[in-house]
Amino acid sequence: MRRNLGVIAAGHSVTAEAAEHMLRAGGNAYDAVLAGMCAACAAEPVLASPGGGGFLLARPADGSARLYDFFTHTPTNRRPESELDFYAILADFGTAQQEFHIGRGTVAVPGFIGGLFQAHRDLCRMPMREIVAPAAACAREGVTVTPFQAYLFQVIKPTFMATKETRTIFGSKLRHDDLVGEGEVLKQSDLADVLETLAIEGEDLFYRGEIAAVIDNDMREGGQLTREDLAAYAAKRRTPLSMDYAGTRVFTNPPPSSGGLLIAFGLKLAEVLEFGATTFGSVDHVRRLARVMEATARARVEACSHSKLGVLEEGLMLEPALIDRYRREVAGRLRADRGTTQITVIDADGNVATLTVSNGEGSGYVVPGTGIVLNNMLGEEDLNPEGFHRWPTAHRMTSMMAPTILIERDGRTVATGSGGSNRIRTAILQVLLNLVDRNMGLEQAVISPRVHYENDLLSLEGGFDPGRLHDVLEEFPQHQIWNNLNMFFGGAHSCIREGSSMIGIGDPRRGGVSLSVA
Repeated sequence: MRRNLGVIAAGHSVTAEAAEHMLRAGGNAYDAVLAGMCAACAAEPVLASPGGGGFLLARPADGSARLYDFFTHTPTNRRPESELDFYAILADFGTAQQEFHIGRGTVAVPGFIGGLFQAHRDLCRMPMREIVAPAAACAREGVTVTPFQAYLFQVIKPTFMATKETRTIFGSKLRHDDLVGEGEVLKQSDLADVLETLAIEGEDLFYRGEIAAVIDNDMREGGQLTREDLAAYAAKRRTPLSMDYAGTRVFTNPPPSSGGLLIAFGLKLAEVLEFGATTFGSVDHVRRLARVMEATARARVEACSHSKLGVLEEGLMLEPALIDRYRREVAGRLRADRGTTQITVIDADGNVATLTVSNGEGSGYVVPGTGIVLNNMLGEEDLNPEGFHRWPTAHRMTSMMAPTILIERDGRTVATGSGGSNRIRTAILQVLLNLVDRNMGLEQAVISPRVHYENDLLSLEGGFDPGRLHDVLEEFPQHQIWNNLNMFFGGAHSCIREGSSMIGIGDPRRGGVSLSVA
């Protein structure tokens, strides 16, 4: 009988297969997740790029959980708005639209490459050349565009049509003035070359060497990054935020990112609402979810207003008096008012890796000769709650990304996370509640329809019966009912280990796939 080497869940088969290759070659979960991260840049270029950043939550079988923060960092100096290349585009999800900003003035210091090398030094078995090899091969030989990736290109088409450089890489060879579509082969030879070169020369090539010099020169026209900003970047190891919920232990992303704190706050509120006593999809179930999300959104604003930097702090957001006050509100019914991808791996030794990366929508700027599209994090409204051009200088940016691990009483371990901008926290919260309070299996917990509440708008995913929810819809007159499952509600690619059994579920909302490697 062959040994089960591990399980993988990701947003694309090419991403998952790169991770599988590492497990079969003798690598561990961390070799696999980093290989998948690199391959996502070739297969999921709307969602992942070496020009972005992210987070890795690692729980080695023989050690404690640790969080690698390699998200983007703000520049040391802000240029006057009048000098910036900074303009709006509209992402069209079909049922909803969202405004983003792109241009060189939206680029924050990328952390992807710094995180790749820091995690590799600490956690991996395989040489970096082997880890990047599957990604480089796919980028050079080309990846067939899937229906979901074609859809993503259309959602944020203005970004990838914004410059001659992006059009050269991502433009369709079949249709004039359009992006690659379903069934076309996307080749990124410059990206393949730079991945292989980075594996040989190391991260200094990007942060202090030739690539840094090119970025520094180009950013003088409308950008804000400098060579000094790049040289000062460092991935950070943090202690995960941990909490107990209904007999389980939850590990998630700590401050300065906000997603993990908001999930923890939501779970604290959910403790008093007895979600397991409601029928899924019923008025009581949806009402309670909406109230938890609405209260969490208000508590976020309140906690930020008391923070010196205008960002969430654990001591403020999880302060017992604040939690107790909002618990009384939701229990007493006092009120009734992007681009990201996820990779999860568990290996045979019990090492757990859950990683979320993002390039925002991309800035439209491509570093010449590299194929690397830099991020637009300074142009993301979600990441700049105090307003654009007001970010604290030389500071790690906050994020909703929240790779999360759940450990149950019997040792069963679930690793999850999600993409989806502000919907990340609500997607993960609902997966956790489905697992713990409803005792759902992993597949049902991931694919069950979701609710999201934001800016006074209640969104209900396809799968709920609106006829049963008349009372809730009256309580939330601003509501939106979607026809089907949709990427708007996140993509929680998840894995579970129970004894020697391991299962993965790719969230269908974001083209998810899973592989059991034996």
